[in-house]
Amino acid sequence: MGRYVDEILQPGERLRYSTTVHGIVYAPGLFCLVLAAAALAGAWATLDGAWVAILIAVAAVCAVIGLFWLASAWFRRWTTETDVTSLRVVHKEGFIKRNTFEMSLDKVESVDVDQSILGRILGFGDVTVKGVGEGHKRMKMIAAPLQFRNHITAH
Repeated sequence: MGRYVDEILQPGERLRYSTTVHGIVYAPGLFCLVLAAAALAGAWATLDGAWVAILIAVAAVCAVIGLFWLASAWFRRWTTETDVTSLRVVHKEGFIKRNTFEMSLDKVESVDVDQSILGRILGFGDVTVKGVGEGHKRMKMIAAPLQFRNHITAH
């Protein structure tokens, strides 16, 4: 499967910047796997048979949830594209059910970046592109949101 933006580029249009969802989306799944490992370590350290069974069950549930969340995060990153070309802003989400947003750079009125403290430290944030008569689009957890904004506003 090729990139969406490569399929829609017009003659003479070139890709200026590309980003996707930040890797922080893996954090909940990784946290669950750490909990599963801690529960397994607790089961290994205890001598009480009832606690061993409970801790192994907790570890199994946490592992399944963690793996599901990791797979979901990977799929979200794989199916989300956020690009700036020489003519427009393009955002695509989804695989089978596709949701796209495209706005001509000439129609962009403002680009707002919202970052939490953790987002500023780790380099992710939400970007809202507002257009003149075109509506707006909020893109959540974008990697390097300030660079993304700069490539839109510096056309």
